[in-house]
Amino acid sequence: MNFQKIFVPIAGVAVVVLAYRGFGWAGVAAAVGGLMMWLLLHFTRMMQVLKRAANRPIGYVDSAVMLNAKLKPGLTLLHVVAMTRSLGALQSDKDAQPEVFRWTDGSQSHVTCTFVGGKLAHHELFRPSVPDSLPAAEGPPPGP
Repeated sequence: MNFQKIFVPIAGVAVVVLAYRGFGWAGVAAAVGGLMMWLLLHFTRMMQVLKRAANRPIGYVDSAVMLNAKLKPGLTLLHVVAMTRSLGALQSDKDAQPEVFRWTDGSQSHVTCTFVGGKLAHHELFRPSVPDSLPAAEGPPPGP
């Protein structure tokens, strides 16, 4: 169960009640003002991340290897979208848990991320094999 959905509203109500008991209506005004500022900061960050992601192709990242190195379990989907500056290409059914998104770079390497409840549970990097068509040099190159 996601305790954050329960804890945050209860903590907000508790802050307002404690502000009323300590400072009266002026405390309530200050507490509500502080809570509104906190909500607006989160809303502004979310809008900025989505605005940057709107200008990029869906599921594209500059380097899948670098994205894979930066990912850690527990990151939120918004944080991953902020790192990639792109919305992930949805691989799972819409509105189904777990959500699976994929980001691909120019070399067709891709990172597949699994989100459970909006938090990163698992990520996997896939790199295509490079053909061995390049000639292998045997020994040192010829001298002048």
